[in-house]
Amino acid sequence: MGQLIALDRIVSVEPGRGATALRNVPQTLAIFDSHFPLRPVLPGVLVLGSMGELAAVLLREQTGRTWRLAGAERVRYRHFIQPGDQMRIEVDLKRLDDAEATLGATVTVDGRTVTSARTLRMVPQ
Repeated sequence: MGQLIALDRIVSVEPGRGATALRNVPQTLAIFDSHFPLRPVLPGVLVLGSMGELAAVLLREQTGRTWRLAGAERVRYRHFIQPGDQMRIEVDLKRLDDAEATLGATVTVDGRTVTSARTLRMVPQ
């Protein structure tokens, strides 16, 4: 998996159950220069990537293997994430076998759900 690039702090990891992490969204991210510069918004693909990164941390802790995001289903973007926000990312393990894992994920900001994914599909690298 390499080093963590999107998660600022892992809050908890419970193998077989789920994990929680925090990601701060600083104004200094280069993406804000071009992604709606008058009203900067964190791109949804980066939010989804943060969910996948936390899922990979959980699965690596449980299996000792490296995992990557292979797909996502029923992803809902409900509110914008802007500079200065702190994302709380939670993933819950639904199913795990040797070839694939499925998880659910939610991102909240200030207690409000901003993004959810009913299914994250992870595969070993």
